[in-house]
Amino acid sequence: MWDARAVDLFCGAGGLTFGLETAGITVAEGVDIDERCRHPYEKHTSARFVQMNILGYKSDAILNAWNGCDFKILVGCAPCQPYSTYSQKSTGKKIGRWSLIRRFATLVDEAEPDIVSMENVPPLKKTSEYLALMAQLEKSGYSISDVIVDCRAYGVPQRRRRLVMLASRLGPISMIPGSFTDPASWRDVRSTIGHLAQLHAGEIHEEDPLHRTSRLSETNLRRIRYSTPGGTWRDWPETLRSPCHRKKTGKTYSGVYGRMEWGKSSPTITGQCFGYGNGRFGHPSQDRALSLREAALLQTFPADYEFFDKEERFPGIAPLGRLIGNAVPPDLGKAIGKSIVQHINESISQNDIVM
Repeated sequence: MWDARAVDLFCGAGGLTFGLETAGITVAEGVDIDERCRHPYEKHTSARFVQMNILGYKSDAILNAWNGCDFKILVGCAPCQPYSTYSQKSTGKKIGRWSLIRRFATLVDEAEPDIVSMENVPPLKKTSEYLALMAQLEKSGYSISDVIVDCRAYGVPQRRRRLVMLASRLGPISMIPGSFTDPASWRDVRSTIGHLAQLHAGEIHEEDPLHRTSRLSETNLRRIRYSTPGGTWRDWPETLRSPCHRKKTGKTYSGVYGRMEWGKSSPTITGQCFGYGNGRFGHPSQDRALSLREAALLQTFPADYEFFDKEERFPGIAPLGRLIGNAVPPDLGKAIGKSIVQHINESISQNDIVM
């Protein structure tokens, strides 16, 4: 059997690594600047966690992690905020781009992996950083595939579209098609979180410390009671509407302060998924925002996935919400991993490589 090993840059809480390992790929090392990622990453994957700013991470470390394996894989999902449509709309101006994609490109150039994968938001595809990376890979002899996928086709119960890039020195490579091609087969909110215990706003479940919710002010409690699944703040009485929504410039932001719908996929789970006013993150029937556990399940993390050490102090809803929302959904990571495994097997067969 061949030995393929991956290094996961910007690994976060382990969503991509967990998915790759589920698909049969060994992940040697995950790198992230946030020390809070260590516990979930090392608890639920077999890879070691390296807490480091990627700008200081060296290609020698990647080569050591691969350690003479048959197929060398480098993957990464750089933080998407500089490129996300939501971030740019919310600030009203174009966000200054970061140097993380360029650093990823440099590490690819220096380490020379056999296979490269990147997952990110669709707007990244039009940026100069991404186009430069594609040109670099092509010049270096990689076959490249980049597609924008609907994550629902891969079992993720979210209206989430992501750019998945795969590149290989072994020959043509592509993302496998999703198993859920019929919209009638897409997972919905009810089937994903409908079984969880009811909570009030600000309550913590006694058996699952991740099943906890943010508190709501009296005003927001009144607002959510007027909110209907799939509706908007326009359903509220005029007296409950925010001053910003009464202005002409705020009337287009109908996707905030909303409830999800039981029979449909959720909106994209983001790093702000714990807040009722941050998007359509209101529970479909309970007067509260999503719990952290509900957000993790909608991200396709297993039901027992730990995002913090229960023996230590709770780090706060906001930091954990960011870990969950910023993660690659494990089921999408699994599909990426299966695509790589299929590609390696086909390359071995076509080239009569004996491992």
